[in-house]
Amino acid sequence: MRVDCDPIFVRDGRVWTSAGVTAGMDLALALVEDDLGRDVAHTVARRLVLFLRRPGGQSQFSPALWSRQPATDPVRAAVTAIHADPGARHDIAGLAAHAGLSPRHLQRRFTAELGVPPAAYVERVRVEAAQRALTEGDEPVEAIARRCGFATAETLRRTFHRRLGVAPSEYRARFRSTAELPDAAPPPAAHHAGAAPPTEEGNTA
Repeated sequence: MRVDCDPIFVRDGRVWTSAGVTAGMDLALALVEDDLGRDVAHTVARRLVLFLRRPGGQSQFSPALWSRQPATDPVRAAVTAIHADPGARHDIAGLAAHAGLSPRHLQRRFTAELGVPPAAYVERVRVEAAQRALTEGDEPVEAIARRCGFATAETLRRTFHRRLGVAPSEYRARFRSTAELPDAAPPPAAHHAGAAPPTEEGNTA
């Protein structure tokens, strides 16, 4: 047996092996692509928020898993306000007003209930909003950055690199379903060298 330590997963004939649990997700997507085609695998990858072809060191991100659910109404009110408009200011004073608590009290309760402080939660929700905008539309990165609360495209790029390990433009290219792209023009009909083009009756001259 020969072990190849570099690839995320390896296929050797009918045998597939992966480097670990996370790499097993990449292996599963490769199996889906092998059985059902690239479009289906790409759709599954987008639903699971995974790369269809994950570069080495890529950070995996699942919005359903990164935060606990709020346990009390005040914190729930602050969370609802963040998700309702990710691009709004959402400083601690504004969130405290939504929650009906003092800023210091909300800071403590929010962090205790959700496991992350309010500022980090807001940033992550904004990243999710930008992810959706990048894959579901054609807005420029600059417009998405402003709409999702990052102010500038450079701030969005830095945040994406820090949290996801890729630039927004690369994220868009990797996650955009091939089904959403315009169909390519069909190639011209091939003619054998020396053959005359078909006549109106469909026969060669």
